[in-house]
Amino acid sequence: MIHRRAMIAGTAGALFAPAFIRSANAAETVTITYGPATPVYGLAVAAMEKGFLRQEGIELKVVATDAGARARQNLAAGQAMFAHGDASHPLQLTNRGKKAKMILCTEVVASYANHCIRQDLFESGVTSLEALAAWKRPNEGKPVVGVTALGSGTWMFSTLLFQRRKLDRNVTWVASGGTSTALAGLKSKQFDVLVCPPSWQIEMERNGFGRVIYDVRAPGVWQRDFGGAIPVVAIYALEETLAEKADLTQRFVNGLVRTMAWIRNAADDEIVALVGPKHYAGFDEAAVRAELLFDKQTWSAYDGFISRDDFARGGEAWYRPGTDIPPTPYEDVVDMRFVEAASKRAG
Repeated sequence: MIHRRAMIAGTAGALFAPAFIRSANAAETVTITYGPATPVYGLAVAAMEKGFLRQEGIELKVVATDAGARARQNLAAGQAMFAHGDASHPLQLTNRGKKAKMILCTEVVASYANHCIRQDLFESGVTSLEALAAWKRPNEGKPVVGVTALGSGTWMFSTLLFQRRKLDRNVTWVASGGTSTALAGLKSKQFDVLVCPPSWQIEMERNGFGRVIYDVRAPGVWQRDFGGAIPVVAIYALEETLAEKADLTQRFVNGLVRTMAWIRNAADDEIVALVGPKHYAGFDEAAVRAELLFDKQTWSAYDGFISRDDFARGGEAWYRPGTDIPPTPYEDVVDMRFVEAASKRAG
């Protein structure tokens, strides 16, 4: 677990005084987009179900997509006010002339950076990244590591991990696609390893065709390889939205920060029960639990704040050949004034 900031003082139920609770008749609609619709992006719907957004005079509309890149496009096209996704997305938008900023961080350890290997290889003794790098395919080829797409977040963190362990010359990265193609590819031995979120890991292990060999939740693992907290997943918006709708943005962030504090202190079963049955009924129950609780388990502060040091560590993953993202100043893509104001109200 990463330790960097003290927890926001006060309990979730008392974060905001009654003066800040607005009439239901004055509710404004906030649209958020993300993709795919997995529990990793469940903060906003949790804020809605707890009633914290309603108390800020907000009704939530979710525009779910099949991928983070599509959500990014929705935001750029004005089809949503806010987006929730990989922190590289606002960097990409900004460097393509559509200025965007992260306004709240929800993940500081990459939940999708687990590495799961074929069951048969695991049983033969290939149980670590080092063992994988030393192994050869039957045709003497390098092990094949599947990432959702070349240049994606899974690719960014996997390639950086192998570089830092000086193993990157020993493996080959290929695009695995989404859930169905990726899992089928591992089962058919098209891939030897998948870089994947907790839900994929659970399905592989439950069905006996894959095992984890690199688990970001294991104590000390992320700190060793990546140095500490990184803004991995964030809520972001176009700069023009933040200027034109500053009050609405502040109320939205108030509700989200309040929800983060509630999650930090609530029982795990209570968190899962709040949104699981209603919003993720089609998902495996164990996968829902793993993804909903991931941030609570891996972030000691869980307050939404992105520090300059966190951002600098993120740059080591973002600004490399293959990402097409040039180095970008903190001030150009991070705006913490809304989180800071929400924290002050919390006392």
